[in-house]
Amino acid sequence: MMMVAVAAVSLALPAMAAAPGKPRGRDLGVPFDGTPGPLNAITDVSGVEVGYATLIRGTGPLRVGTGPVRTGVTAILPHDRLRAALKKYNRLQ
Repeated sequence: MMMVAVAAVSLALPAMAAAPGKPRGRDLGVPFDGTPGPLNAITDVSGVEVGYATLIRGTGPLRVGTGPVRTGVTAILPHDRLRAALKKYNRLQ
């Protein structure tokens, strides 16, 4: 399931990267280290996983406190070495 979410986000990120007509930092001359990857996306970074979940419940017009509900969350998971360091730092062993 996680790999499907990662693949879906990988394909969607370049399209969502910048709204049409809005310049990106690199286009404005902001000096970033390195070179963009082939997709110019977070998923270009080796070992980084991206996942998401979307919750849609109910239909019809919005009624405050009852719905419908449309919400979501995106998670960016660092590669294993950083994850292990964070785990040790937070004493979650």
